[in-house]
Amino acid sequence: MKALLDTCVIYPTVMREVLLGVAAQGAYTPLWSDRILEEWARAARKLGPDGEAQARAEIAQVSAAFPSAAVTWRPSLEARLWLPDANDIHVLAAAVAGSADIIVTLNAKDFPRQVLAEDGLSRVDPDGFLLEAWHADAVMVGSVCQRVLDTARRVSGDDWQMRALLKKARLPRLAKAVSV
Repeated sequence: MKALLDTCVIYPTVMREVLLGVAAQGAYTPLWSDRILEEWARAARKLGPDGEAQARAEIAQVSAAFPSAAVTWRPSLEARLWLPDANDIHVLAAAVAGSADIIVTLNAKDFPRQVLAEDGLSRVDPDGFLLEAWHADAVMVGSVCQRVLDTARRVSGDDWQMRALLKKARLPRLAKAVSV
């Protein structure tokens, strides 16, 4: 399965690390565009003066880890597409150009299911997407979550608990499943 990852699901660190950790285990093929990655870098500016530089370093790492994830398309593709927010058409174009099956996004209102269905796509939130992956292979997803938890503890110096970390990352259903 190919999943286009919207900026809003790859910018938050913990969410991104779980999503890409599951992808690295072969559960799905991630897709994005250069514009999506650029939006991530620009969004990171709000973290402070080093935010964008750190994001660009992380972008280089994920691009190297998933070299076939970036998709491109002809401008004429965007011209034939429509979404309620014209600023999101590039996301739909990337999904269509990459032959994605789904768009993983937190932005449900700007990606109406009926509009996506016209191009053979569906939309899912990251929590639901990762919960499905957990149902398919709980051991693998649990292992990825444990690695993310270990990293969060090491980097922050805080004694994070799995459920709290995943809930803070807007993954409450996955948090409950993994913590049982």
